Amino acid sequence: MSEKDFLARCFEEHRPHLRAVAYRMLGSLSEAEDAVQEAWLKLSRSDVSEVQNLGGWLTTVVGRVCLDMLRSRTTRREEPLYDQDGQVQLPDPVVSSPRGMDPEHEILVADSVGIALMVVLQTLAPAERLAFVLHDLFAVPFDEIAPVLGRTPASTRQLASRARRRVQGAAPAPDTDLAHRRQVVEAFLTAARGGDFDALLAVLDPEIVARSDGGALRPSVFRRGASEVASQAIAFARFAEAGHAVLVNGSPGVLALAEGRAVSLMAFTIQGGRITALDILTDPERLARIDLSVLDG
Repeated sequence: MSEKDFLARCFEEHRPHLRAVAYRMLGSLSEAEDAVQEAWLKLSRSDVSEVQNLGGWLTTVVGRVCLDMLRSRTTRREEPLYDQDGQVQLPDPVVSSPRGMDPEHEILVADSVGIALMVVLQTLAPAERLAFVLHDLFAVPFDEIAPVLGRTPASTRQLASRARRRVQGAAPAPDTDLAHRRQVVEAFLTAARGGDFDALLAVLDPEIVARSDGGALRPSVFRRGASEVASQAIAFARFAEAGHAVLVNGSPGVLALAEGRAVSLMAFTIQGGRITALDILTDPERLARIDLSVLDG
């Protein structure tokens, strides 16, 4: 086996992990693939004969590639919800069968990386996001992250600490009991279908945030508060009637179809038995990328 073939085989073993790193950094599945491919190109052109931990080396390489991609984006969003035109921006969802995720998806969204957490990660400055993602989510030591950022380990630690406070404040850990979360979602759908305002209020957190990303051609929506969100019961009912149960980033979600096409995807964040965030993707371009075979069986 040639050295290049050996490196290629090693790289493929690390690819799922590298995709997970890049997805958390970028919030885009296609850009994550681009970042991983760029890491392969860097590996194929590098002398790694002295590298003792190839996985760690590749992780920091992907981190650096993602950092460059974040910095090169024309607009940095200080708010998690809106771009420069006032459009709601949601990260790419990872959609799986309601029966469970395949191993590839499990690696991609391990550690409860739900849509709500991904939204908060989008609010972080690039350096903060790198420090937090590599250290807190992938246990990379600060002295290995610091050279990527051109900072000292102490400064890098401060970046991660600042990011951690923002994440914990805006996206506390969701409930973990999948069966109970499914019951909460079903209660929401039943109330929406029946237009039962009081039943909706019972299942919604008083401070719930609802976001709808319709893409470039459809209006976006942002609402806060249980009464405000419950008032949209008729709209939710339309999605619920055509809805199929799926997992969205490992949590219960609903994919609505019309004439064999995906028309909406609802992702629920549930804490303390109530829905604290409802994220709805109605962007036709991104919905068209969802593999509908996850509904089989």
